[in-house]
Amino acid sequence: MAYDIPPDLAGMNLLEIAEQVEARKLPPVDTWKPEATSNSNMRIAADGTWYHDGSPITRPAMVRAFASLLWRDPEDGQYYLVTPHYRQTIEVEDAAFIATDMREDDDALAFRLNTDELVIAGPDNPLRAAGDADAPTIYLAVRHGCEAKLDRSTWMQLAQYALDQGHEPLAVTSRGETFSLVPAE
Repeated sequence: MAYDIPPDLAGMNLLEIAEQVEARKLPPVDTWKPEATSNSNMRIAADGTWYHDGSPITRPAMVRAFASLLWRDPEDGQYYLVTPHYRQTIEVEDAAFIATDMREDDDALAFRLNTDELVIAGPDNPLRAAGDADAPTIYLAVRHGCEAKLDRSTWMQLAQYALDQGHEPLAVTSRGETFSLVPAE
């Protein structure tokens, strides 16, 4: 079955983005509680590249498939690839996903991830500022305890949007929720 790349984010309105988000059916990994655990020998590098046994995974469809099984334990922060009967640890250097584009529409901020998924920031998917005020890093909650780090160009889009909105201190609002872009000290 061929993979249909979602339309360009800039050409979509909020309703179309929301429909894309809703249409994405993901496995219910948060409800699966397998007891068997092993190491996957996989790693997600800080730049979003997935590796297995030290070699990059070059097939985007494989990355999307593995990403749909990703879950982070809220108690110890360990990442796992989860199936109904088995879970495997996976090393994540920074964030599990990278946000590669942003769009504002109808008071909502939508982000495209490096897995071609779309996420709308809001109460269920908050933005978080980390690092220091001179060099902040912005993260977007995606699902199952996993986050996306905004890449440099997406961070610049977001910062310009915040400046245009005139929030002081620097902040943005999406789906009625306001998120500071300044890390807490």
